[in-house]
Amino acid sequence: MTALRPERESGAAYGQQPYGASDAFEEHPRGRDGTDGPATVFLPPIDEETVALRLPDPPPDDPLGAMSASAASVAPSAPGTAPGGRAARRKAAKRRHGRHGGSPAQKAGPAVVVSRVIGEVFITTGVVMLLFVSYQLWWTNVRAHAQADKETSSLQDDWASGKRAPGEFEPGQGFAILHIPKLDVVVPIAEGVSNKKVLDRGMVGHYGEGKLKTAMPDAKTGNFSLAGHRNTHGEPFRYINRLTAGDDVVVETQSEYFVYKMTSMLPVTPPSNTSVIDPIPKGSGFTTAGRYITLTTCTPEFTSKYRLIVWGKMVEERPRSKGKPDALVE
Repeated sequence: MTALRPERESGAAYGQQPYGASDAFEEHPRGRDGTDGPATVFLPPIDEETVALRLPDPPPDDPLGAMSASAASVAPSAPGTAPGGRAARRKAAKRRHGRHGGSPAQKAGPAVVVSRVIGEVFITTGVVMLLFVSYQLWWTNVRAHAQADKETSSLQDDWASGKRAPGEFEPGQGFAILHIPKLDVVVPIAEGVSNKKVLDRGMVGHYGEGKLKTAMPDAKTGNFSLAGHRNTHGEPFRYINRLTAGDDVVVETQSEYFVYKMTSMLPVTPPSNTSVIDPIPKGSGFTTAGRYITLTTCTPEFTSKYRLIVWGKMVEERPRSKGKPDALVE
């Protein structure tokens, strides 16, 4: 059992030595000569500058707080930590990195280079395809509508001014206007079914050339047959599959209006089936000669694999001098 040590005395008993110079001591169980008994061992003296920089003794009423502050003031910095705050540490880290140098970038191998090239090719191809689809589905319609509207205005101006005689036109030139009130379609009709000269310009074309030549609206009998795009390039026949029996289809010419009523539809047929535009079209339900109209377009949508056919029968021929027919007034 160790006995409690008495508190140290101060003053003359210690020769009035300055605090820190010889006041710090440590007692050992053995003396200097190796015999039993307490002995006093002094620490090495501290220079005056160090003594001057020491913090004052903590007040007796706050020993713990003062001890913490004293310990913090003399605690060494963490190894590798640069003094001067966070910004200084960042600068020091950059300098060390600059001295020792970073890991040199490894040169990409052939497999990596090939994979990068393939990836870039795929990305470029995707962008090109996206632009092409945008062109087909949007821009072709914008351009075709503008061309068709221009042709309609030109045709009406020619009629009003008498610049063009009735029935005079050339292949690719507009000569009539098609109205489908239910579908809000108003589009010029041009001679021929050429994609470049007629259909791609937003117009509908009349089968009027070669072996596919069909009658004109003013013929006493015959089948006035038209073709138009269902998708892109103005797509005037996009929704003709929505027509039902009795819906009006009107052809406006320089001198007359020809009013037809939709009678029947053939949803799917091969493109080679030209009998659908015969004077008495097969599959239409007509059995005798008459004054008919046929609308043809591609199906299914966004393909040209098959044809969709709509037929109608003329119910009224009205001179322009009598005004518009009821189908257009309503």
